[in-house]
Amino acid sequence: MAKAQKILIIGGPATGKSSIITLLEQMGYHCLPEISREITLKAQEEGTQQLFLTEPLRFSELLLEGRIKQHQEANFTNANYVFIDRGIPDITAYLDYKEDKYPSKFEKANLEYTYDQVFLLPIWDDIYVSDNERYESLAEAKKIQQQLVSTYTQLGYNLIEVPKDSVEKRVEFILKHSKTE
Repeated sequence: MAKAQKILIIGGPATGKSSIITLLEQMGYHCLPEISREITLKAQEEGTQQLFLTEPLRFSELLLEGRIKQHQEANFTNANYVFIDRGIPDITAYLDYKEDKYPSKFEKANLEYTYDQVFLLPIWDDIYVSDNERYESLAEAKKIQQQLVSTYTQLGYNLIEVPKDSVEKRVEFILKHSKTE
């Protein structure tokens, strides 16, 4: 069995990743959702309001574990293509943004678990909102975006920027420019 093509959707906070993943899933594509909200909500249930802010390394270790599981899941699916909301290099990008130190296992994971294509959603002031799990200001989101671009570029990925448009048009762009067609 051939491994599924792993197509990553990245971008700073509130750029529309989850909306795109939801529509792709509704269209019948195999998709893997963002897992940081799940980790944040679980920590909140246990009494920690923002695990990434209070224990960034612990949060990042949980995220790394979950994203490696997603990567492995993508290898064992019957689908030809798997769309994934955020990738393993997002973790080091966020830690670098926060100027936090981290063990080499994070950088090793960036090299070991790779993706076939990476689509970048630009920061879009008009759709930016913060909520219980998304604490960043728009200015911070823009800095995170710069760090994401830097991290993925340094790892050798060719980032395909998705135009600002309706969710349907953005999905159409991704499908047209991905290896799915």
